[in-house]
Amino acid sequence: MVLGLGGVADAKSEKDNPGSTVSSQASGDVVVDWSRIVFEAALTDDGYVSFKGPRHQAMVHLAMHDAVNAIKPKFDQYAYFARSSAAHPVAAAAKAAHDVLVAVYPAQQVKLDEELATWLEKVPNGNGKARALALGANAAAAIVALRQDDGTDIDLVSPGYTPGRQPGDYQFVPPYDFALAEDFRYAKPFGLRSAHQFRVPAPPALTGRVYATAYNEVKSVGAGNSTTRTTDQSRYAHWWYESAEIGWARAARVTATSEELDLWRTARMFALVSMSFYDGYVAGWDSKYHWDTWRPHSAIRAGDTDGNPDTTKDAFWQSYLENPPVQDYPSTHSALGAGAAEVLKRSFGTDHVPFSMGSLTALPANPVRSFTSFTQASDENADSRVKAGIHFRFATEQGKTLGRNVGSYIVEHHLRGR
Repeated sequence: MVLGLGGVADAKSEKDNPGSTVSSQASGDVVVDWSRIVFEAALTDDGYVSFKGPRHQAMVHLAMHDAVNAIKPKFDQYAYFARSSAAHPVAAAAKAAHDVLVAVYPAQQVKLDEELATWLEKVPNGNGKARALALGANAAAAIVALRQDDGTDIDLVSPGYTPGRQPGDYQFVPPYDFALAEDFRYAKPFGLRSAHQFRVPAPPALTGRVYATAYNEVKSVGAGNSTTRTTDQSRYAHWWYESAEIGWARAARVTATSEELDLWRTARMFALVSMSFYDGYVAGWDSKYHWDTWRPHSAIRAGDTDGNPDTTKDAFWQSYLENPPVQDYPSTHSALGAGAAEVLKRSFGTDHVPFSMGSLTALPANPVRSFTSFTQASDENADSRVKAGIHFRFATEQGKTLGRNVGSYIVEHHLRGR
């Protein structure tokens, strides 16, 4: 089991020895390293606050996948379908990743050129290297062209959105006075047929028992001053608070390394996981804006308006952690975690791959958490949102169902084995 502390906190340690096993053309290290690089590039660009980060993560990994499968076709390609059997696979993969990132983050070219040079130094000069550079460039160009005007680059503040006036309708959550990125529900998925393909069913009625149970649970364990939330629950509420695709990409890096996946399986796994991230967001945004439901913060402060005799208003209730400025139902954080877990367990052929890693939002008292399976991790990931006070239980459960549907569909319909 490998201890991974991915992301910004350990960016230096992850790249100190890139390509240490690149003497073997089968090594997946190049894919793992460029997963780190694409995250750092997105962070540098806009602080990782938009959907461009997960979009570019998917584009990078699909280009790498297409490049290595153009050399030795083990899995179906996605955007680039030519062949170049004599190209060096590590150089081709690195060049593909580099060129995608230069296309989307041109201001970072100097840094990205340095990252590419580090990898190319490990590859012998010759026709194989030259062919690889041409192949990588072509694979990158294909995915960049395919994703032009895909609906990702939108206004994060939804100018046309007005909160509803009925109990249950979404209300702005402090400190925000806007709803996030309404038009993202119209973005083009990478793997799904449509954003609404797996739209979740209607949320529970405000007057029913399911709603009351979820209301009273989050009111108790999710409150800032909760006496029922345990120390460990507070810790994992913080630990999982970072963006889901950041944490789950780290999980993929850790497990790909510990299980020593070859280059082809690593490239495919990261491509599928990254597709599930982006499509999980698109599908989640479709459902969120379709049902347009309030978060616990608004619901509990207006508990006397929901028509349910088993909910009691608390006009001063505060959640443990800050609410994102978007609807409660479903939880996309839960969807991305469950979708990634589904892809990972199918990629490894088992759910039971133990791993330990850190988080950018971990408390000092709990910097690392350990898991025995992907499902265990995704369940804790979803539960953390209830313990943080920012989602109802039914939102996290439907989020997990949505994520599993997205992950399963993507694996079953894309990049299939030959």
